[in-house]
Amino acid sequence: MSLILRFLGTSASRPTVERNVSSIAVIREGETLMFDCGEGTQRQMMRYGISFALMGIFFTHMHADHMLGVIGLLRTLALQGRTEPMNLYGPVGSEKLLWRAITLGSEKQHFEIKVFEVTPETPLKRHGYSIIPFTVEHGDRTAIGYHLVEETRLGRFNPEKAREMGIPEGPLWGKIHKGETVQLADGRTIKPGELVGPSRPGRRVVLTGDSRPSEGTITAATGADILIHEATFATEEAPRALETGHSTAREAAEVAAKAGVKKLVLTHVS
Repeated sequence: MSLILRFLGTSASRPTVERNVSSIAVIREGETLMFDCGEGTQRQMMRYGISFALMGIFFTHMHADHMLGVIGLLRTLALQGRTEPMNLYGPVGSEKLLWRAITLGSEKQHFEIKVFEVTPETPLKRHGYSIIPFTVEHGDRTAIGYHLVEETRLGRFNPEKAREMGIPEGPLWGKIHKGETVQLADGRTIKPGELVGPSRPGRRVVLTGDSRPSEGTITAATGADILIHEATFATEEAPRALETGHSTAREAAEVAAKAGVKKLVLTHVS
């Protein structure tokens, strides 16, 4: 089961020649989710082959470098003839500003748009996984991170052994993988345990958005497969990071170590 992260913008408050401002696309089994949508995100989507058939956009907070891109992106979706509803999610207090962005320069909506203010620790359940918002510390700005948690996954199916056993590729493979016992045309009965390994824990991805190091992030990221943590400043600029509600790269690494994550990815780098 595929799970792909595409970093469409890793720069801090302003873009550079090489890097755009904040946005991450998460592609899971063909479903594309977006986390933050800074200015120019739709150009980055084109550049890196990200589908415009988004299933939802999740905002960590309402600073311009994290949400201005939604204005042009929604216009493009309308010009492309989108008819499916679009859901936008953000922290408490974000709905008014998001609607100002949605209606800026356009009096008519060509497809349904819904805005949801999410509550920390309240899961947004989807097919096979959930997205759980959690509180982060970003100065006096209301901000949240997101924790993507998959449900327990099926064990790995052994296609080589299935071929050796003479089981024809097709629907029977799917049935066995899903735990069904099947009977072959020659009368043999095949049990799932012969070809399917033990169930596997779901993968977990945690994104902080802009944030100071916090216990909330450590709790959400404990044992996670990937922690995507902002690292706006270097260690020598730690006082500036504290003043502006951001983190240094060292602080992000300390959070990752305390949480015991498998992989740390730094973003929002000045």
